[in-house]
Amino acid sequence: MLDVGCGPGRHAHALAERGCRVVGVDVAERFLRLAAEEAPPGAWFVRGDGRQLPVRPAFDAAISLCQGGFGLPRRPDRPDDADVLAEMAAAVRPGGLVALSAFSSYFQLRHLEDSDDFDAGAGVNRERTSVRNEAGHEAEFDLWTACYTPRELRLLAAASGLDVVGLWSVTPGRYERRPPDLDHPELLMVAARPPTGSSLA
Repeated sequence: MLDVGCGPGRHAHALAERGCRVVGVDVAERFLRLAAEEAPPGAWFVRGDGRQLPVRPAFDAAISLCQGGFGLPRRPDRPDDADVLAEMAAAVRPGGLVALSAFSSYFQLRHLEDSDDFDAGAGVNRERTSVRNEAGHEAEFDLWTACYTPRELRLLAAASGLDVVGLWSVTPGRYERRPPDLDHPELLMVAARPPTGSSLA
């Protein structure tokens, strides 16, 4: 399995503990160090960009959950998630699966807070947030999050040569098969690369 935007390795570790062989990819060296320190057997971590993955197309499945490599645009005016999804699709074998979670535009607009600034044209929300490092130092920064409708995710999947298997409204960490609605913060999409005749490289 491939974990794109693996962060400190939460999903990769859990999958490896269940017997999967997992490669986690992230751009942040600090996250990769943390992931490697705690890694169980069967989990490996490499530095790389989700828009240009440093792996061969040899995986049975690829995931990007909890806004790992998908949903955090580098430029707020131009989300690059289509590139990330295309790379994930190309990284799996024919017949392989791709699963990702994304923030729901429906939920975001229903629950805008005073600290949110939603760009309707780009479908990107900006919020001011603070993060504390291991030493306890806190810093504020802008966080841009791309938000999607189910239709947009289906179109992105089709553009990457994937067939959508399921698309559900979920709460982070609780991936139940619930039809898309307005009341849950994330969408979970599972899609498959066609087993034969794929146009992907």
